[in-house]
Amino acid sequence: VARIKSQLRRYIKYNLKEKREDILDIRGLQINKSNHKTLLYGKELPLTPLEFSILYYLCKHQGEVVSSEKLFEEVWGEKFLDQNNTVMTHIGRIREKMHESARKPKFIKTVWGVGYKWEK
Repeated sequence: VARIKSQLRRYIKYNLKEKREDILDIRGLQINKSNHKTLLYGKELPLTPLEFSILYYLCKHQGEVVSSEKLFEEVWGEKFLDQNNTVMTHIGRIREKMHESARKPKFIKTVWGVGYKWEK
């Protein structure tokens, strides 16, 4: 009985940890990786799979500046090409869907010449 209880305790402990890591809750934005749903202040954001991956990656690296090259390589899984505006375009669409201004963004900040970061 003691062995079974210890196995159940470990199973519950480690499985709940995995589930908590799938859900990010940052300043009114909830991202659930397991079901690909994103809520902003309780309202669902209709994101494409690429937009979701970009947003999830930025939130996972909250406070860090992520270069466009790194973001492209992590999300698309391909080598970044020079003068590629793909990341910038997708960031713009995410900002539109989040109803935030490009001039004064609350969430995704542009670090000119370096990349993007999710503000803490």
